Formats: sequence, C-alpha cells, structure tokens
Amino acid sequence: MRMLHTMLRVGNLDKSIDFYTNVLGMRVLRRKDYPDGKFTLAFVGYQDESEGAVIELTHNWDTEKYDLGTGYGHIALEVDNAYEACDKVKEKGGKVTREAGPMKHGKTVIAFVEDPDGYKIEFIEKKGRED
Repeated sequence: MRMLHTMLRVGNLDKSIDFYTNVLGMRVLRRKDYPDGKFTLAFVGYQDESEGAVIELTHNWDTEKYDLGTGYGHIALEVDNAYEACDKVKEKGGKVTREAGPMKHGKTVIAFVEDPDGYKIEFIEKKGRED
C-alpha cells in the first residue's frame, strides 16, 4: 500500500488552484468536471501521482463554503527554509497564521499558512540547517 492523496472540499476551485499553484508552487496534475454529479475534481502536487502523494481538491458546484470541523489538522510540507517560505507566501498574497520559528518544546523550525478555505498547511524546515 501507499498513500495516494488527501481530499479537501473547496468552495472556490479557481481560488484554491491559484493558492496551491502560485503561492505554494504545486502544479495541476489533472482536472475533470462531472456534470451529472455537479462537481469537479482537481489534483495538485509537486510530483506526478505515480511518484508521490497529492491533494485532491473537490468542488461541489452548489456549495460555496464548508465548516472545517474540529477533526482536521493540517497538511505538512517540507521546506528548505521556513522563514523564506513564509516571506514568499506573504509576497504572493497568502496568509501566514504562525510565523516561522522553533516548535514548542523542540528545536524543529515550523510555520503555518492557510489556504483560501481556511485549511492549515504546516511548513517543516529540513533538518541540518546551520544557524
């Protein structure tokens, strides 16, 4: 077995695709409309689906907003430098909800950003960075 994707329901597919591609640097791997079901699926990621896990953005045409609930945590992305990654997100109009810095009770440098629907994405800085 292997991990294929994480599915997120989004209220505005174009805004979400813009965030994941232009702010986080992913690319659209595939997209398909399902008119009979009134929904669209768009898969975004850094590598082809055959090589790694991706994110499935599900847009139900008749739903503009979802409640996130209390069970969802976050998606984690490894970055070379969390401080620079946050700066780039802000430069592109993205929202940083926790600036880069050491995690509580540890040394790993992390940060959090938020997509247009409020889903949290954690940046985890690669180990071995010399300060």
